[in-house]
Amino acid sequence: MKKESILVERTFNAPVSKVWSALTNNSEMKQWYFDIEKFEPKIGFKFDFMGGPDGGPQYLHLCEITEATENEKLAHTWRYDNYPGNSLVCWQLMDKGEQTIVRLIHSDIHTLEEGGPDFAKENFVEGWNYILHTSLKNYLEDNES
Repeated sequence: MKKESILVERTFNAPVSKVWSALTNNSEMKQWYFDIEKFEPKIGFKFDFMGGPDGGPQYLHLCEITEATENEKLAHTWRYDNYPGNSLVCWQLMDKGEQTIVRLIHSDIHTLEEGGPDFAKENFVEGWNYILHTSLKNYLEDNES
């Protein structure tokens, strides 16, 4: 089985500090991402949240921060409670003044696939594309604060 990863990249019309805040402040995350009760961008910090397909089963996501460099990089494990596999989600931020390039890489997703059809690569591709190109875009660019 070959290692598989997903790469989604987008340039946002927002400064890097605003993007970093959206990625690391749980009250902001709830508005565009998942309802994460407590979050700290610190290596070793563990967090979890429920999520799944609309109208379908919801899964408990278990995550742990593996890298955190303010305004540059945030990485964490991504696995599901009582399901096989462990993957890694990495958010890379590139400061372009009033714009920020965000590169999301979700690697080792092949390890999740044996959990069932909800964990197929196509579902992750669709989910991450929606999150970056719709949900986070709308939060950062339509929500002038």
